Amino acid sequence: MGRKPHPIIEELEIEKIASEGKALGYYKDKVVFVAGTAPGDIIDVRVHKKKKSFLEGSAIKFHKKSDLRIEAFCSHYGVCGGCKWQHLSYDDQLGFKTEQVKDSLERIAKVELPEINPILGSENTRFYRNKMEYTFSNNRWLTTEEIESGKEFESDALGFHIPKRFDKIVQIEKCYLQADPSNAIRNSVDRFAKDNNITYFNLIKQVGFLRNLIIRTSTTGQTMVILQVAEDNEEWLSMMLNHIKEHFPELTSLLYILNQKGNETFHDLDVNVFYGKDHIIEEMEGLQFKIGPKSFYQTNSDQAYELYKVARDFANLKGDETVYDLYTGTGTIANFIAKSAKKVIGVEYVPEAIEDAKVNSQLNKIENTDFFAGDMKDVFNDEFLAQHGKADVIITDPPRAGMHPDVIKTLLNIAANKIVYVSCNPATQARDLALLDEKYKVTKVQPVDMFPQTHHVENVVLLELK
Repeated sequence: MGRKPHPIIEELEIEKIASEGKALGYYKDKVVFVAGTAPGDIIDVRVHKKKKSFLEGSAIKFHKKSDLRIEAFCSHYGVCGGCKWQHLSYDDQLGFKTEQVKDSLERIAKVELPEINPILGSENTRFYRNKMEYTFSNNRWLTTEEIESGKEFESDALGFHIPKRFDKIVQIEKCYLQADPSNAIRNSVDRFAKDNNITYFNLIKQVGFLRNLIIRTSTTGQTMVILQVAEDNEEWLSMMLNHIKEHFPELTSLLYILNQKGNETFHDLDVNVFYGKDHIIEEMEGLQFKIGPKSFYQTNSDQAYELYKVARDFANLKGDETVYDLYTGTGTIANFIAKSAKKVIGVEYVPEAIEDAKVNSQLNKIENTDFFAGDMKDVFNDEFLAQHGKADVIITDPPRAGMHPDVIKTLLNIAANKIVYVSCNPATQARDLALLDEKYKVTKVQPVDMFPQTHHVENVVLLELK
């Protein structure tokens, strides 16, 4: 028996933007989520997910297009899975992000709030990322248009994973996320590999040579290229690396990794220098930050500076405070505020990140920072505080999941005068604010847009003791 066809909802009106960047309308007693739409669209929807309280589908016909819609600028829009808000003007994107922050704080935190400051938009809405990762695959994703064209297409592709398909890669011709020479490097590598019959990785069978390409850039004009290969083939490796070096002599760092694991992560693998240095340098307010192949750094360098300035302004340090920087990463915030504090103590789960943080302090001759590695809920306890001193101000910048309940309990026990909470997920931030409400009041809220053309938004909140 054949599959039952997916049901179609006709002439659904899209009414508002929802979480995760989707938009929604209402059909009978259910919410219907549809990606790639805007409030005011009237569409036919093919339903592909049915739950008790909601449906999810894709637009198959537009009866009326919203006045909010604009033309997407990228030829890969709607296919590669990135930049999902290109069909909205940047002003509208900022408005929806502000609403997202407001809705999360009011609906989830349910605490008294000040007026939310206007969102800080990004000066660059294209070519703003400093790091891009591309995957090689011999299993190229073909779009509907390509299939219907009847043309023959190469099966090898260098680009991005199709959403929800780990094995399929969409071939990228031009990406608007990272500035030159990013597109030129990727396209040159791709063409050279195909011209010389160098094999692309098969993600299912786990065979093939070329696996992954990472390009990192900095505002100082430095560029790092990292090539991951899956087979020990010296001839192909030498050919490819020499090709990159010869065609892009301006590179600061050309690295390679032999990765024969089941995934592309390389934190536990050796990184080899083929040409140049093993790092690039980022700068911010005269401070230098050393970025290696395994280092974390905010992917929008210019906007990271704006974010950190907000955190520093909210902390309003006088120079005599002991500051704890939780989830410090490579110590960027800690080093950024160090000159304004008596002492800054950074805590982070990833040991390599802590080593980077220490190097960055040494690089900038900062002597009033200390960094410690370990799971936050285990390290950040009464004994640790007794050893390193009372916290006057706490800055916390947790991952998307927010803070562990044990960390929040410790924060409440410490009762520092101020907590500056930087978040990349207003929903989990709101959940944590509800718990901190026992002793703290929210006195400032500042959304910051780090990722134009997407639904993601950062939010900084100042909490002060009641």
